[in-house]
This record gives sequence, C-alpha cells and structure tokens, in this order.
Amino acid sequence: MSPLYEFAATLAGNWSDIPDTLGRNLRIELPKTREYPEKKSPNRTRIITTKLESPFVIERNSINGKPQVGNDRYEGYCIDLAEELSKRVKFTYTIKLVNDQNYGKFVDGAWNGIIAELLKDEADIAIAALTITEAREKVVDFTKPFMNAGISLMIKKPENEKPGLLSFMKPLSYKIWLCIIMGFLGVSLIFYMVGRLSPYEWQRLGSESEPSDSYSLPNTLWFSLGALMQQGPDMFPRSLSGRVLGSVWWFFTLIIISSYTANLAAFLTFEKLTIPVNSVDDLVDNNHDIKYGIQTGGTTETFFRDSQVVVYRKMWKFMKEHADSVYVTNSDMGWEKVKNGKGKYAFLLESAMNNYYNQRKPCKTMKVGRNLDQKGYGVATPKDSDLRQPLNIAILELREYGDLFKLEHKWWISKGQCPSGDSGEKGKRALNVSNVSGIFHILIGGLVLALASSLSRVLFHRKIKDTLEKGTCSVTKMKENKDIASTPRTVKNVEPEELEENKSVN
Repeated sequence: MSPLYEFAATLAGNWSDIPDTLGRNLRIELPKTREYPEKKSPNRTRIITTKLESPFVIERNSINGKPQVGNDRYEGYCIDLAEELSKRVKFTYTIKLVNDQNYGKFVDGAWNGIIAELLKDEADIAIAALTITEAREKVVDFTKPFMNAGISLMIKKPENEKPGLLSFMKPLSYKIWLCIIMGFLGVSLIFYMVGRLSPYEWQRLGSESEPSDSYSLPNTLWFSLGALMQQGPDMFPRSLSGRVLGSVWWFFTLIIISSYTANLAAFLTFEKLTIPVNSVDDLVDNNHDIKYGIQTGGTTETFFRDSQVVVYRKMWKFMKEHADSVYVTNSDMGWEKVKNGKGKYAFLLESAMNNYYNQRKPCKTMKVGRNLDQKGYGVATPKDSDLRQPLNIAILELREYGDLFKLEHKWWISKGQCPSGDSGEKGKRALNVSNVSGIFHILIGGLVLALASSLSRVLFHRKIKDTLEKGTCSVTKMKENKDIASTPRTVKNVEPEELEENKSVN
C-alpha cells in the first residue's frame, strides 16, 4: 500500500446541505496525527519465558555457597538449548518464569500460561517442554520440534523374583525334565531286556559256574545314570543291539547336558521381573485392580478427552469417575503416587518425563508399553516474529550435528541416578547362596540318605549275624545234648557205708 493511498484512506468528510463560500457541500477534514506502534530494535535483549520442569528447567539458588542471579539461577536442558540458540542466531536474552506456571490452555475465551505471555508481548521466545498442538499453532509460531515425545505409561517397578530352591532346574522346562526321566527309565528297561535276550551278554564268572547276565535291572539303571552324568560306566555292552542302544543314549545325553550347561549361567544370574501390566489394554481390563491417572490441565488430558479410540475413551471415563483419587496437579505428584502406591497406581505422562523420573532415586519406577501418540516440543514465538525463521534453522543445525542428542544424553543419562539396565556389570556379579541353595539341599539329602542306608545295612547284617549265631549255638547245643543222651552211662557200685557218709556230710 502506497503512502498516498494510506493518506487518502484516512481522509474523512461531512456532507452539508448548505454550501460553503466556495459552493462545496462536502467538507473534508484533515485527519489527526496517527500513532504508529514503535518498532522494536532487533538488537534488544530478548525475554525467554519458560516453566520449571525437571530436567528441562531447574532452579538453583547457589553454587558453592554463592547465590546466583540472573540467568545463572537456572539450569537444565532448555537452558542449555537457549544458550546454543543464542550463539547461532546472535541475540542476548534474559530468562523469566511464566507467572501462572502453566504451559498454555484456552480457558474461558482466553489463553493462559506461556502462550498468553507470547500473545501479550510479555515475552519474545518460549523455550520449554511446550507441546506443538493445532490450537497453539493458530495463535503463535513454532519451530521444528527439538524433541519428540508421546504419552506413555509409568508403573512401580516390581520386586526382583528371587531364585527358588529348584532354580537350577529352570534351564529346562518341566516337560523336558519329565521326558528325560521317562527316557532314563525306558533305556534302562530296554538294556535289561537286551541283556536277558542276547547270548553275547552272558558270561561265566568261573570255570565251573553257570553263565550269568551282568545287565541286571540295578546294573542297567546304574549304567544309564552314569552316562547321563557324563561318567564312565563300569560295564560295556558286547552285543550289537546293546552297543547301538548305548551309542544313541550317549549322544542323547551329550546334547541334553550341553544345552543345560549353556543356559544354566543365564538362569542362575538373572533375576526375573514379573511385570503386572504391559500396556494400557491391561489397565482397561482391570484384572490387576490398578488405578491410573493423569495430570490435569495439560495436553495429556486434552488427548484423552478428545480421543475417539474406544480404549482411550474407556480410560477417560474411568479417570473422570475416580478424579479425586487418580488426578494430580503436576508430574512430581504423579511420580510420588506411583512410588508409594504399592503397585496399585499407574501414571500416564509424556515419555520424556517418564524416562527422566525412571532415572531418579530410589529407582522404583519404570516405563512399559509403547507411546500412545506422537508429538514434539518446539520453540514458540509470537506471530511474524523476526526470530522464527533463524531459530528454525538453528534447531535443524543442532539436530543434524548431533548437539540435541548430546544435550538429551547429558540430562537424562549422564546425570541419571540409577544404574543402566543394559550394563555388563549385572552379568558379572557373583552367585549367592539363594542361586544354588537347591544343589546344596540335594547334596545334604544325599549324604543323609547314604548314612541312613549304611547304618540300616549295618544293623540289618548285625541282626542277621546274631540270628545265625544263635541258631548255630542252638543246633550245636542240641547236637551235644543228643550225643550225651546217646552215650551209655557206667553205674559205679557204692558201698552202704559211703552212702551214709555222704548223707551225713550233706
């Protein structure tokens, strides 16, 4: 629009029925001086508005006892991002916190939070965990997203399942163990039959003894057990059928023992986590009696409220019915509720915050399932801002050069307080008693059984020996009595005088 056209558009006139001295009925009046808005200097210090949200923006009061002022009062992912953007776009800035601690929501015909401050020219840039949405994009400008996120599920990390008494049996399923036992008994029985039927298995123990079969049922059981334990047998089959059966059984035990050994280390050192839910579908089924909630007044609430997906609408209905017990006002409260909920509360929040809280002590929460949606965090500016395009290019440069990844790794991983789940230290830890307690129980049981068996046999043989000795003594005594009874006695003639003397002595 040319200046002449603008001036003509501002002219105003009044029509009068009485002409003036010049005969004109239209009286044109010159406009009053127009007040144009003052053009802001591009070199001015820009105001960056943000919101406290760990690890994006964290407030620090002092460093080494020295109070911090100005921009040094804050640290975090967004603070480092603002510094990187200022270096590339060449501007100075000062950071301020949003007055009402809201990101921005259209309520009662007006925007609040960060979006409101941009609309009112109270801030030039907004750098925070501000989600790019359709409604916000209509009133402010966003750059390309500097971080991708989505709504995710946080639950309390279940306790590690301690190894049981029979944990050494876990490398093979119970069906496999049953099949091994059945194979052991079957091979032993067939060995016994082969030994009885094949003439090659019969041999003489002495020159005058009858030929005997060494493959008795106890011996075949011992042979099969020795092969299963990878021990050398005391006897070897001589018949072709016996050697074929022995070879097949040895090959079978070789594969079984090798497979068992390969999996044993992993099962003894791995403590399994039994996760009660794996997705939001498990929450909707409510088979585990777990309540779930969200933060009020954010994009997560808007997502569930406007969603047309059946599962999400069921979740929205449930949360509205239990609003007093499941809703929280901020992410910190949701995290605390999950930690103290004894596994009976799940929290739905954006994945970036979920990953951050899961790296905080006491390390008792975890993320499960996939993200429910896809969204991004972007830098916002007022409409037609002179910084919008330079900031957009700077964001793309930071992404291409890997600087955004470095910032994310710094604030989520490097500053994390929990050990990484994929570190190699877990596989190198030493075994404790609980891992191998079952083996010691079997050893002690075997020792007790061996001692009891040995003692019982000793007592049994002693009793038999005593019985045999008593029987031998009885037979000997009976034989002696019989010999005495069969021996004729010689009667000596005694004089009457001797009888009288014996009577008197008695």
